[in-house]
Amino acid sequence: MWIQIRLISGSKTVRIDNLSKLTKIEELRTRLVEPFEADVNQQRLFFRGKQMEDGHTLFDYDVGLNDLIQILIKKNLPQTVSTIEDKLTKSNTADDGSTSDKENKEPSLEAESPTADHLDRLTDSVYKIGDIIDARDITVGAWFEARILKVEHCIDADMKERLDNYKHPVHTDSSPNTDTCHNSIHPDFGTADGYTYHVCFEKYPDDVLKVCSTEIRPRARTLIRFPDVEVGQHIMANYNYEEQDSRGFWYDCVVTGKKDTRTIKDLTATVYIGTELTPLHNCRLIFTRELFGIEAAGTQLTEEDTAGDPSTNLETRQNKPECEHCQDNPKKKCKHCGCVVCADKKDPDKTILCDECNEAYHLYCLKPALSSVPQEDEWYCPGCKNDETAIVRVGEKLKVNKKKAKMASANSSSGRDWGKGMACVGRSKMCTIVSSNHYGPIPGVEVGTMWKFRVQVSEAGVHRPHVAGIHGREEDGAYSIVLSGGYEDDADDGEEFYYTGSGGRDLSGNKRTAEQSCDQTLTRMNKALAKNCNAPLDSIKGSEAKDWQGGKPVRVVRNCKGRKHSTYAPEEGNRYDGIYKVIKYWPEKGKSNFLVWRYLLRRDDPTPAPWTKAGKKRTDNLGLTMQYPDGYLESQQEKEKAKEKEEEDDQTSGKKSRKRKSDAQLPDPKRKSLPNNAESKKKSPKVARYSLQVETKKLIAEDKINKKVWDEALTAVGEGSKVFHEKLEELFLCVCCQELVCQPITLKCAHNICKECLHRSFKADVYSCPACRAELDKNMTMVINKTLAQILNNLFPGYEAGR
Repeated sequence: MWIQIRLISGSKTVRIDNLSKLTKIEELRTRLVEPFEADVNQQRLFFRGKQMEDGHTLFDYDVGLNDLIQILIKKNLPQTVSTIEDKLTKSNTADDGSTSDKENKEPSLEAESPTADHLDRLTDSVYKIGDIIDARDITVGAWFEARILKVEHCIDADMKERLDNYKHPVHTDSSPNTDTCHNSIHPDFGTADGYTYHVCFEKYPDDVLKVCSTEIRPRARTLIRFPDVEVGQHIMANYNYEEQDSRGFWYDCVVTGKKDTRTIKDLTATVYIGTELTPLHNCRLIFTRELFGIEAAGTQLTEEDTAGDPSTNLETRQNKPECEHCQDNPKKKCKHCGCVVCADKKDPDKTILCDECNEAYHLYCLKPALSSVPQEDEWYCPGCKNDETAIVRVGEKLKVNKKKAKMASANSSSGRDWGKGMACVGRSKMCTIVSSNHYGPIPGVEVGTMWKFRVQVSEAGVHRPHVAGIHGREEDGAYSIVLSGGYEDDADDGEEFYYTGSGGRDLSGNKRTAEQSCDQTLTRMNKALAKNCNAPLDSIKGSEAKDWQGGKPVRVVRNCKGRKHSTYAPEEGNRYDGIYKVIKYWPEKGKSNFLVWRYLLRRDDPTPAPWTKAGKKRTDNLGLTMQYPDGYLESQQEKEKAKEKEEEDDQTSGKKSRKRKSDAQLPDPKRKSLPNNAESKKKSPKVARYSLQVETKKLIAEDKINKKVWDEALTAVGEGSKVFHEKLEELFLCVCCQELVCQPITLKCAHNICKECLHRSFKADVYSCPACRAELDKNMTMVINKTLAQILNNLFPGYEAGR
């Protein structure tokens, strides 16, 4: 096993070979001292966001084959003489009481109570404490009922900036209807009087807001009848700029159009919204019976006025409901605006909001219940709160993983290092072209394709299990098998072979194989393979198909371990030999005197077998050579160099003086020569051009909107089937799900995206192309590019089945 170690800056990368899954982190650090010229104590290793700590293994951190670990080298900064002298000087200065600036002096006391002059200045303000007013919410620009709590004779920087945003000129005329109302061509935002007013909205009395005089005015109390409304008049009306047919908030408006007939009462206006009071033109006002005039400054009422004169009692205006589910009905239980547990809205002082999901909980509804509101700044509900015990902080050991604790390797008493084998490294990528329950060939994988290790076969999707010989589902069938000669009852005749079922062996203690020790049963994978036979299932006597070609296809991979029993097995690695069908299956006593289930499979693939003359020629034409994992050849070459160096050192020291130099230079027949990258490129035969079907070529010509993409894709046709299919996967990758587009929709910007992915994007209110952020119509019709879908189905048959 090998991994990559890279500096955190990315300037240097080193490959470390001869590792095991059980390699300790402290052992890895010692291997990094020489290549990075950093002591063990200077190294900080990071993998997948975790700092790797001593005492753990690579297996504990799920480090796989060729994975990348980052290293941060801490600098050792030696203390210079000047630095030490500066520290001594500072410590001496701190100890000297004569030079301390913290002397026992009486602090200067400033008068905290307001002076008479200050109180006189407050009497000049337009509004006073206790006035009943309307205040503008500076975030949305709407007016809400409020009261003044405090007045200060100053204006801060934020208010000055807001005043600069009010760029509309002021034109004020006296209103013909009332003494306190006025109309104008533009809204009258007034002039700041130099005072800051602390106000609270009546709906939220606990939240205090600082505003200036242009952002408050007397509470609206003059209701204007529709016949009295004039074009150009400044009024306050209810409007919802998001949903024009629903109730919204109260904004400043200037009437721009009026239609008053016996059946039609229509009013259009310019509405001013937002922080900068941006005008929205031609807005239709639907609540024509709720139009208020703008009260002039100085005519505001106080709490004493409303208490002494009942006729001046001001009713609260109706706003947009905060909860669309219960319409702010206090008597109706609602889990959206009330407690999510009991749905009640009572006891707001004992209600707490989650800072993550923003849902409300009663203190007594929580489990366990809280006696009081927590003092922390942030509080999270049980569903959002992270488990503190599961968080691994910097410098801490990993938490106990329940899944790994149950593994046989964790409880093994053997000291054997099981982590060096390639069967333990795990997949570095997954086959997503087709689903895991796909029958038949894998698109892009030709008959005769060879891989060095089983894990590569799994990554290609041909046979997904790393160790098991049968891949399938008991109630569905078998998708692929590996013929490796692991059972003594197997017999391989090339076009046909006898296959032995799985089971009947004691594999306790994490064993990979063992002698037959009991009878096999037609269950699990044995039953799955039997279901591929085109005959009724018989778990006692077995069955034979009359029309064997009508059965389900099985992908067959031959392993080099079967070479000692069969001449049809490859000499090295694993080879895909095409599609086979199950002719019959039956139980019989095997050579071990235990009952085994046997299967007869026959080849049913139009492509010639790799061991035939035609198959070998096709393999050469396609340029199918042994595929190695990334970094494998380099790792093996490093091993060879290290071994040669060790032999040279031994010869120099005289340990092998009897061995002649000429003998040392002779090639060892038992040692397999490793292909050199440069030589393999020179000697590799010309790869056969991938031939597209005539129907597919016509469809590509019809898909004009993707012409540029197809022009780029067709350049890879000359490099063979594998490269061409990989190029298509790259070009027609959905940017959302990172897989080949399924039910593709080609946007106006010429990007392709899955229909389901685009639907999810619209559901999240994201109306733009995920690739280039081009704006999309909210009401666009999602039309599938049927031409592109048919092309991809021809080139990748069955890829939509698992999507």
